[in-house]
Amino acid sequence: MEELTSCKTAIENCKTSGTFAIAHLYKEEKAMDMHIHDCYEIYYSICGGKQFLIDNCFYTIAPGDLFIINQYESHKLTQIDNSVHERIVLSVAPDFMKLISTKETDLSFCFTHRSAPFSHKLSLNKEQQKRFLYYINKITSAEGFAHDSTEYAAFMELMVMLNTLFIRSAEQTAAGETVTVPAEYKDSSYRYNHQVDDILAYINQNISQPITVEQLAGQFYLSESYICRIFKSATGTTINKYITARRISIAKAVLNENGNVMEAFERSGFTDYSNFFKAFTKAVGVSPKKYASLSVS
Repeated sequence: MEELTSCKTAIENCKTSGTFAIAHLYKEEKAMDMHIHDCYEIYYSICGGKQFLIDNCFYTIAPGDLFIINQYESHKLTQIDNSVHERIVLSVAPDFMKLISTKETDLSFCFTHRSAPFSHKLSLNKEQQKRFLYYINKITSAEGFAHDSTEYAAFMELMVMLNTLFIRSAEQTAAGETVTVPAEYKDSSYRYNHQVDDILAYINQNISQPITVEQLAGQFYLSESYICRIFKSATGTTINKYITARRISIAKAVLNENGNVMEAFERSGFTDYSNFFKAFTKAVGVSPKKYASLSVS
């Protein structure tokens, strides 16, 4: 399998092939704005990433950290090193994960299991990092007879490894075990503003209701200019863009669940159907009705 150098190309290849694609990215490709897409995503940090925002959760990033993101979760890299930013990103078709799973082994578990307490991040140790890169190299270097079988076999082994680590991490979190954070990642420059944490929580708790910058400013006793400034500084995106991305994420989940366009519109919090239609079509690439028909087909 060809190792791509563009995340957008990997997503398109994933959609076209219905399987998966791998991109090895450097600073040349700018990190995307807050976005969602129909593919699962595995983000592996090599260097340069500093902070991730996934839905309403902030994560610091260290080399060797891996993030597992599903197709409903809006996400954006909010802090990166401008001089160097190297990462490996896998785009995976959800239907392909179902295809390679068995009755006893659901390889998509790490993408679909979101019970609290929960973390999108796995911090790989040195040996686990070597194993991850070994599988990536095996997939991207396969050629000749049965190269596709070699790629799929290595990918399945990789997913077994990640699911095993994911389950172990979830069990440790549920048991109340804590992870020691390196001193260099406790620096205030890596932490988000606590006011923004409260703002994100409020937005997600009230996402089905109309939310405006003016309303948020009143709720938190802040000026509109100040609340916009600290939100953009912490998340790398605007309040309105974040709200729109979250609402589209909810609409996609509803459409995948039952294909009901009007229910998706109502539950996502858009107040005007025309705005819902335009925002959804722009973000997803197809209309809500078309997306629903593709989801249930």
